[in-house]
Amino acid sequence: MATIGIDIRNIGKHRTGDEAVFFGLAKGLAKIDNQNKYLLFTDITDAAVLNSIAEKLEIKNKSNFKIISLVAVRPLRNKFGWNFWTLPNYLRKNPVDTYLTQYITPFFVPKKIHPHTKNTDLFGAIQNLFINWRIKRFGVGVKIATIVHDVSFKVYSQFIKFSDLFFLKILIPLSFRRADKIIAVSKFTASEIKKYYKIDANKVAWIHNAVSEDFLRQDTTTEKILAVKKKYHLPDEYILYIGTLQPRKNIPTLIEAYAKIKLEIGAKLVIAGGRGHNFDPRIDAAVCKFNLRNNVFFPGYIAEEDKAALMKGARVFCSPSRYEGFGIPLLEAMTVGTPVIASDIPPHREIASENLIFFEPKSAEDLAGKIRQLFDSPDLSVILAQKGLIQARNFSWEKTARDLIDILIK
Repeated sequence: MATIGIDIRNIGKHRTGDEAVFFGLAKGLAKIDNQNKYLLFTDITDAAVLNSIAEKLEIKNKSNFKIISLVAVRPLRNKFGWNFWTLPNYLRKNPVDTYLTQYITPFFVPKKIHPHTKNTDLFGAIQNLFINWRIKRFGVGVKIATIVHDVSFKVYSQFIKFSDLFFLKILIPLSFRRADKIIAVSKFTASEIKKYYKIDANKVAWIHNAVSEDFLRQDTTTEKILAVKKKYHLPDEYILYIGTLQPRKNIPTLIEAYAKIKLEIGAKLVIAGGRGHNFDPRIDAAVCKFNLRNNVFFPGYIAEEDKAALMKGARVFCSPSRYEGFGIPLLEAMTVGTPVIASDIPPHREIASENLIFFEPKSAEDLAGKIRQLFDSPDLSVILAQKGLIQARNFSWEKTARDLIDILIK
């Protein structure tokens, strides 16, 4: 039996993809594993919130799962202080076999060593003395694995704020060097890590994201769809994008494409997502340029319980991104039977194969033509919806959790 620590700080904080991945993994592990022990680390201290997280993860009655709430001491009460001091201090005193986080690994946590290995020669005796001293001073050490959602900050650094890029350029290489295993969320992302950071192939593994069980259980009846439209003040017919509003998401191209065909198709464009970190100002500029204030809707953050109905109610879901690590919203749209148009990039092909319509991500003209094609052909929409439903069945968090266990305890 292994003791595995998991960083779940993003759960409960509306961090879109980051939160979805760790929530899906933790819940998937709870469903399939009664043998290994799991410690779920968070910086949340509110008892009601912690209880809610335990209920949603369905671990309240799981004796091998426990949430550990760690509070960073002042003046280090921020995410860096927690990662560089609070957590390492805990792990040195209470080591786990493997600790799973994302991107930035905790520093000052010594690598896992095996003190049972003894040598009888002079060099071995000296080595054993050092090992014994290190165990006494720092503990036996911890194997660390880090999940990487994408390396867009490396590929499209011009879209990243200077302050963020400064830390990423310093901390990511150090973290990759410290990590015992780097886990990508797609084969494409694994290849990008090896390409840009010259990482030994044996150190990099990959898993696939999936759609959450909660999403699959959501109400997508006509009544629910109408209620969601009313709640967010949405039109009857719409093309949908949902996700972050960062520059790499290529949303201005979607807006320009829509402007070319809006009169022909009669539908509106809904761009859902919070205007949070690294918002792309070109989005508002495009809406103004093409005079689309009455045609493009920005409902903001969508409550998790409304997402499936929002997607089901769309005529088409569009993922125009220039760069992705995976693309959970695309898979969610396929799961509810909404036809999908996506940019022709490797991760989209990895997820969907040939079960959607692809377009050249730099061409608004090509995207406009593909949207028009779907609106003009109801039969094509039905075929894509059916093919998408079948393809989506290839992904589940339970399957991914099994793959993850193999990686973590190997």
